[in-house]
Amino acid sequence: MLLVVIAGGVAVGQWYREGKADSEESEGEKELKALMAKGYNLPVDIDEKEEAETEGHVVMELIADIYVNADKGDASNVTISDETILRMAERIGEKGDPATAVKTYFSMRNYKKVDKFLENSINGESGSVALYTIRSDGGISRNKYIYDGSDMYVLTAIYSWGDADEAMLTNISYTRMKKWSYSEKGWFCYELCVPTYPEVSEIVDGSNLLRVQPMSEELRELSEKYVLGLGYQGNNVLCSNWDLNHLDILDYNGLFEYLYVMKYEEEFPSEDYSDGIPKEEFENLIMEYIPVAKEKIMKYAVFDEEKQTYTWVRLGCFNYTPTFFATSVPEVTKVKENEDGTMTLTVDAVCEMVLCDDAVITHELTLKFEEDGSFQYISNEILNNGIEKIPEYQYRI
Repeated sequence: MLLVVIAGGVAVGQWYREGKADSEESEGEKELKALMAKGYNLPVDIDEKEEAETEGHVVMELIADIYVNADKGDASNVTISDETILRMAERIGEKGDPATAVKTYFSMRNYKKVDKFLENSINGESGSVALYTIRSDGGISRNKYIYDGSDMYVLTAIYSWGDADEAMLTNISYTRMKKWSYSEKGWFCYELCVPTYPEVSEIVDGSNLLRVQPMSEELRELSEKYVLGLGYQGNNVLCSNWDLNHLDILDYNGLFEYLYVMKYEEEFPSEDYSDGIPKEEFENLIMEYIPVAKEKIMKYAVFDEEKQTYTWVRLGCFNYTPTFFATSVPEVTKVKENEDGTMTLTVDAVCEMVLCDDAVITHELTLKFEEDGSFQYISNEILNNGIEKIPEYQYRI
């Protein structure tokens, strides 16, 4: 006899045989067994579907007025502001439900419910918890995580807003996790079962990384101000070992646009620099953030003597090979005030795509501050031979 164990009203696909041979199974039983073995596009229990529809629409109704009154711009693809997302999360949180957002360093509301569920799951206790994630278009995803004492599953219901601002359930799916973990830092990392070759010709990434325990306000502010704008793509300030005696390592031609955005807090005007960056403008911006002399910049960076400009080219397929590591987000985990007045930040590279690692590398970034609040990057050291774990940096020019 083929039995399907139910956890929280959802079939989780554990089979127990009672003397029935494979040849005696019906075609329906064989198909169900094969489907459950794959772990994705699993059948959704009627009760669970009704619960998802009911609770999801309640939450959408709860935030409807915020969405209706939000500035959505003129583009066909709606994108709401961070302030609006925050208001929605607060509203859902007041209801008592865990809520988060697709936004870097966001603090989950009512996170202790998810934290307790995961701790119980680690201890082998079955249970479930529902988490609402606010998307950039103002819709929500309701993920109900279910642990049956053996395997972890997620029931995902996607809600969007229609043309008349009515809430719509646009998709619902039920998937088993291939593996999952919960780190000491409070990151819930899981990999979903997904289609593989030959069913699909391209890689389907089932990796997910969810911050449950919030960062402290101090670490969040440090992360936003000093490392988020740099990242690990297009420049190598955070992904190379360098100091004041090895300033030749830095990719100055690539770094310029990131420092520009950091300083002026606006999108980099690439069209203004298609013929190069004027010498004085380039050097002044670099020296503002890196303690390097003009003569050294001319030596280390690609400089056009005739035009008196530094070369700049857009990052693209001809000068850059995409890597999963490059999508990592830098996260400050510790801060140390040094006796010489500098400050050293311990930073983890958090990568969701494929790697699903909340610390692909850990590095120490040292900064020097002036009385007027300005700062310069002094050095970066990747710890524990982490440099060997990541792709070699590719200079843009």
